[in-house]
Amino acid sequence: MRRVLVMLVFFGLACAPGQLPAQGVASSAHNLSPTGPGRVKAATAAGVCEFCHIAHGGDEVAPLWSRRNPTAVYQPYSSSTAVARPGQPTGSSLLCLSCHDGTIALGEMINRSSAVLMSGGNSRMPPGRALTGTDLSDDHPISFQYSESLASENGELRSPGALGPHVKLDSNGELQCTSCHNAHDNSFGDFLVQSNQGSGLCLQCHVPPGWSTSAHSQSYADWNRRPPNPWPNSDYASVADNGCRNCHESHSADGPRLLRNSGEEDTCIACHNGNVASENVMALFESYSSHPVGRTAGVHDPAEAAVVDAPHVECADCHDPHSAGDSEIQVRGVSLNGLGVERSTYGYEVCLRCHGDSPNQPAPVTPRQLQLSNIRLEIQAGNPSLHPVGGVGRNANVPSLIEPLNELSIIDCIDCHNSSAAASAGGDGPEGPHGSSFAPLLVRNYSTIDNTVESPSTYALCYDCHSRDSILADESFTGHSMHVRGENTPCSVCHDAHGVSATLGNETNNSHLINFDVSVVRPNASGLLRFVDQGETSGSCDLACHGEDHNGYAY
Repeated sequence: MRRVLVMLVFFGLACAPGQLPAQGVASSAHNLSPTGPGRVKAATAAGVCEFCHIAHGGDEVAPLWSRRNPTAVYQPYSSSTAVARPGQPTGSSLLCLSCHDGTIALGEMINRSSAVLMSGGNSRMPPGRALTGTDLSDDHPISFQYSESLASENGELRSPGALGPHVKLDSNGELQCTSCHNAHDNSFGDFLVQSNQGSGLCLQCHVPPGWSTSAHSQSYADWNRRPPNPWPNSDYASVADNGCRNCHESHSADGPRLLRNSGEEDTCIACHNGNVASENVMALFESYSSHPVGRTAGVHDPAEAAVVDAPHVECADCHDPHSAGDSEIQVRGVSLNGLGVERSTYGYEVCLRCHGDSPNQPAPVTPRQLQLSNIRLEIQAGNPSLHPVGGVGRNANVPSLIEPLNELSIIDCIDCHNSSAAASAGGDGPEGPHGSSFAPLLVRNYSTIDNTVESPSTYALCYDCHSRDSILADESFTGHSMHVRGENTPCSVCHDAHGVSATLGNETNNSHLINFDVSVVRPNASGLLRFVDQGETSGSCDLACHGEDHNGYAY
């Protein structure tokens, strides 16, 4: 009885003319009376509070409650990465849905024999941001137990005892609409319990690793006002201020995991098309050679196996937006031994998710004597030969290397596979294998077509690390100049750039990346197709090439 009397006094004062707070109900969209400021309001006389409350005879589901409970069956939020498993709405969330799901007339109250007429024919919640419908799969999950075990299993949630002072669970320990919204106070917009500038509200529960130092948390880049608007329905004007809302919508999200767009790459495009971010990454995906982020939809899943089974590529396969700009690589990968790793240590581990053991690999660009499409096996440190990505190379004497490179140097995939417009290539574009003028996603030109005239640009990729003068002076192989310049034979005819796997080759026949292009090099008249390593700077070949038989051709 004491609680009811207190509530009566409270609502009596709250609804008294002239005594509402400046940002209280009367000045908000929750004032559905004829004098309300919103676009949805009553056409006939009705009090400010009576759309939700009644002084006498209210429903027992809540103090002085004037609305009847919805009876709809809801589709709750679900995600492959969600630990919580919300069911049907309960508690205060069900009260909110009595208006916001659109199944009950706004003017329908238990103390009235007929519903209050609403202006504009909006008897129920009209279409817009406030209408959730009964499909809650595109809304932040509600009505689930927010427990210590949930926070521990999720790994990116605060424990219940560490939640911010404004975010409250209900008496059953469940997170409800009222954990984020206060129906009586619109001081912070959207009836939020506190400001969400800089994701202030989101971060009361969510603690994604790397967020506090990430670019999306720290950058104050603004929209240049070229359409489309990257931040619709937002009052903030910078990346840092929008925070989580750069990518996510709490209600009526179009994409999975509450992403703003149904196409995951479209969420990134909103800023990375040059309208907010300083560099137009998305333009690179229209390049001659690119990672095809727009080719598939709905295939990517953060919970999929580390080794990708269904071919696809999305921005989030290589980038973690929660830690973007962090010095560490915060995305999953595959190690050289083929095991999945949650946080990649090396750049190649990210690449090996798709370019290692995944099925349905694209056919290699160059047909090889020893054919293999698994790059993980090609860059193993124990191979007969390899470009030094997975470990130091096997050749202890490489006179063509340009300083500071030496025989102990380690390189990364991005040293060769990068945008041709990247700063490291002499351009002014972003780094990374987004798109390039040279296939397959090469930072510089690398011709593999036979009978190509040698020039600094023809094999620019090789000459970026290997001195052209040294190669043409035959410092490492007495036949380099004769083959490359005299016979117009591309580097790729003899050399397999990634490496030769120990599962197929050996140190006698496949040192120095030797793995012949069989569209150019064929067996000789004796049926032999081989290179024989005979020691440092010495070897022999048995093969047919450019119409000439090599029978133990030695150098």
